Amino acid sequence: MLHRDCDGARRRDFLRLGMLGFAGRSLPELLAAQEAAKRGKSLIFLWLGGGAGQLDTYDMKPDSASDIRGEFKPISTSADGIQMCELMPHTARVANRLTILRSLTSADLGSHERSSRYLQTGVLPVPNMDFASFGSMYTKMLGLKQAMPPFVGVQRPIERGYGGGFLGPQYDPFLAGDPNEKEYRVRDLLPPEGVSLDRLERRREILDEFNRTWRAVESDAKVAGYAPALEQAYRMVFTPEVRDAFDIEKEPAKLRDAYGRTQVGQGLLLARRLVERGVKAVSVWMGGWDTHADNFKSLREKLMPPMDQGFGNLIADLDDRGLLDSTLVVQVGEFGRTPRVNKSAGRDHWPKAFSAVLAGGGVKRGVIVGATDANASEVKDRPITVEDFSATIFTALGVNINAVNHTAEGRPISVVNGGKPVREALA
Repeated sequence: MLHRDCDGARRRDFLRLGMLGFAGRSLPELLAAQEAAKRGKSLIFLWLGGGAGQLDTYDMKPDSASDIRGEFKPISTSADGIQMCELMPHTARVANRLTILRSLTSADLGSHERSSRYLQTGVLPVPNMDFASFGSMYTKMLGLKQAMPPFVGVQRPIERGYGGGFLGPQYDPFLAGDPNEKEYRVRDLLPPEGVSLDRLERRREILDEFNRTWRAVESDAKVAGYAPALEQAYRMVFTPEVRDAFDIEKEPAKLRDAYGRTQVGQGLLLARRLVERGVKAVSVWMGGWDTHADNFKSLREKLMPPMDQGFGNLIADLDDRGLLDSTLVVQVGEFGRTPRVNKSAGRDHWPKAFSAVLAGGGVKRGVIVGATDANASEVKDRPITVEDFSATIFTALGVNINAVNHTAEGRPISVVNGGKPVREALA
């Protein structure tokens, strides 16, 4: 069992186990975790594509009518006064390390594409502008130059809004695929079949010469942005430590089982492995939450158990390794679901009031912010806009929310579009 609810006990275990490490980890692994913490904060962003219902997760209303409260019951958690869905026992055990925002509200009308962009960038979509995702913007503000990819995407991106946008393709995430595949290999970390590293190096020299000539005549900033992206790709191929970071087979079998042998479980385990080794932002995309029909069956049989197992054990694992204080974990989807269950036993889109979860670096532990009315249909206390949500994320990460970047045409774009941090959530 990964979960530990007593921080003091965790520290005593560390001292007692000494050279052997706690939870079976060696001293070199513990020192690696300490080095990761020294490098500054990282971001793990769990995206629930389709939108998870607030009434079926973090904002249950057991006293409402049956066609509103649904089929699930709330359970107590490790945090006093916080309850959540009975299908989330792993998350319940780490609730004393979470900040739950129950009063998000979106200005969007509830379309998947627009809301996906909005909730993954913090900026309401407008025509002819592609805003940058949280991970892209964060790594841009860090200004990193390293062999390890600064931003990694795990699984298939859900909808739009996940990439570098106006910042350029060099700030897109490096796509790592599905680490739950039977023979998982990250294709872009290996030379093409039949091409040796020496041959690849010669190709690189030729390409460098071509790029120097190209840049002399090509002024389009978006096109030119592919050159640093390509250079990053070469650095990764030629760096053994990068390939090792993606080798999830090196994780103990028991730990892989604890996270769950599922796409989201192994995706979150890979995210932890990556931030431990210097990746600064990881997005893990989990689709399937658009439950217009058979909401409760889908949640019970397909969605909640793997998400809960992976997420709960991620928080516990990060904390055990001393990485939680230097890693901000975010869980959110594009909106919530309708309070009233429809004729197909489903819930439809509901952007008026929904929940999100934060944990780790920069936020408080065991806290609820905001409240909805008796049916979780409207925010009744402490409304949090998407812009406020964005400002809270970047403030927790230590980013100046008033900093400005520019588009290729010179248009200034602030890191946060007018939102204010939710101070009640910040440590």
